[in-house]
Amino acid sequence: MSSRYVPYDGSDPLAPPVDLREALEAIGADVLGGASPRRALQEFLRRGNQRTKGLDELARQVHQRRRDLLSRSRLDGTLAEIEQLLDRAVLTERQELARALDDDARFAEMQLAELPTSPAQAVQELAGYDWRSPQARADYEQIRDLLGRELLDQRFAGMKQALQGATDDDRNAIAQMLDDLNNLLDAHARGENTEQLFRDFMAEHGRFFPEHPSNVEELLDALAARAAAAQRLRNSLTPEQRAELDALAQQAFGSPSLQGQLDRLDRHLQAARPMEDWTGTERFGGDNPLGLGEATGVLQEIGELEQLAEQLSQQYAGAQLDDVDVESLARHLGRDAVADLRTLAELEQALHQQGYLDKGADGQWRLSPRAMRRLGEAALRDVSGRLSGRTGQRETRRSGVLGEPTGSARPWQFGDTESWDVTRTITNAVLREPGRVPVRIQVSDVEVTETEQRTQAAVALLVDVSLSMVLEGRWVPMKRTALALHHLVGTRFRGDDLQLIAFGRHARTVQPAELAGMEGIYEQGTNLHHALLLAGRHLRRHPNAQPVVLIVTDGEPTAHLEPDGTAIFDYPPSRRTLGRTVAELDHLARLGAQVTVFRLGDDAGLARFVDAMARRIGGRVVAADPDGLGAAVVADYLRMRRR
Repeated sequence: MSSRYVPYDGSDPLAPPVDLREALEAIGADVLGGASPRRALQEFLRRGNQRTKGLDELARQVHQRRRDLLSRSRLDGTLAEIEQLLDRAVLTERQELARALDDDARFAEMQLAELPTSPAQAVQELAGYDWRSPQARADYEQIRDLLGRELLDQRFAGMKQALQGATDDDRNAIAQMLDDLNNLLDAHARGENTEQLFRDFMAEHGRFFPEHPSNVEELLDALAARAAAAQRLRNSLTPEQRAELDALAQQAFGSPSLQGQLDRLDRHLQAARPMEDWTGTERFGGDNPLGLGEATGVLQEIGELEQLAEQLSQQYAGAQLDDVDVESLARHLGRDAVADLRTLAELEQALHQQGYLDKGADGQWRLSPRAMRRLGEAALRDVSGRLSGRTGQRETRRSGVLGEPTGSARPWQFGDTESWDVTRTITNAVLREPGRVPVRIQVSDVEVTETEQRTQAAVALLVDVSLSMVLEGRWVPMKRTALALHHLVGTRFRGDDLQLIAFGRHARTVQPAELAGMEGIYEQGTNLHHALLLAGRHLRRHPNAQPVVLIVTDGEPTAHLEPDGTAIFDYPPSRRTLGRTVAELDHLARLGAQVTVFRLGDDAGLARFVDAMARRIGGRVVAADPDGLGAAVVADYLRMRRR
């Protein structure tokens, strides 16, 4: 046997597997609202759930971190430190000159009094000044040393601290490293094989690169990100600050050669990595002054945060959760954020692996039949709760008439009157508390014998998908009603044959998954006539079944079908539309169909029409509200089956 060791990623190895129920219900609700399954999944990942932060919350924290960096810092720290050192050097020198009595001292005092107000120009004029005070000379030399360390710290993080108190040998080593680095990048830009040159370079200068790049490309990546941040820092300065620093840079380490080497390096990096942000600017508004190296580090962090925010937004083509830089996320937001991201990725992966989302032949993501069963189960559970809450009592009239056992059992649910499966019930109790005597049965242990009702029914559920259903907020309740009824028929009344018929300007039969994913149809027309024609065809295919027609609509008929298949729309409804609709209702009545119309809304014309039709064919009208629609339809279906 062999073992493989990997770095600990911060996850809990004993954490339970992800629970898909909440994710599936949230995705299903968005799909019923008209979103595509892929879009619904993305929305769930953005929102998260009660236990896991979504991508939106993680992105908000990233943006807050960026705002905090900008609001508490300012960029003039190096200039302020140089001015302080310069003022101290000049003051110390004047104090030394005041004690001298020679004419050269008076001339030096005049020279100091005439210094320009610009720190850069003052530093340049004092380059050849013969300092009398050793402390003043040390302060002045510290200015040039500080500039050199800051400029290097902009390109190589940590140089400011590493070179503090550096000797001339140390500065020469830096100059040699920059020269060798530029020569290496020159060869790489010419397309030469630089493998050996790179190895030689790292062998001699590797201590300056804590990232430990393995080739020239990785070296370019490490240098370009910080160099781009340094350029954005320069762009963010005021014109006056930029001019001061450009002039001061010529005095770094007492020689303009350092700035020349860095300019050459920047040209290489910009040519090799043009995709980096070399032109951006930021507005800082805080009180904490930052040196050039510190400010560059802050801007580099801001650049990483912006990239992280874009990755978390998932708004670009081909976006995936794998795109999110986990190390960057942990560095900026901590391990808890990584755990949330990992949970979201596991949820997405589990939804695919467990078969809740699949691709059709056209390449589009769809909710699988398994997912539809879960949505139907949830919808029916909600409907059952409303039925129980509305009646306050269980249904007993089904007792003894359910027919033959199916050979299977299922957990007892509120309202069930089927016989207990005693063997399975006791087995569940024993397994729950092994070795306990006497055995104690709890409600969760009870299973009932599943049976099928002998009476077969042909059921047509006609649902209105016209424009008004979308505009009035009845779209999702209609879909949930259809899913609940479909799940009830498919699990409890398998002998029945349910057909779903959607009608707007035209009517057509639809599958549950198709209806669930249907987007709002923004066209006018309520063609109940066409829907009744399809319902009649369904009933005639089952001549020995009990015919049941359930109609869900919020508007009177405003369209009918001509013999040539053309849909004619008229508003207000024409006599021809009403006449053809009434004739088809009469035809269903002659087939013996039990017709119930579930009227949504307060349309007076619809109320008059359905009331007249109910009296004409002996049907029923139920004035339902969207929240109670599912319970009303399921209750009516059960009532007519008993009849």
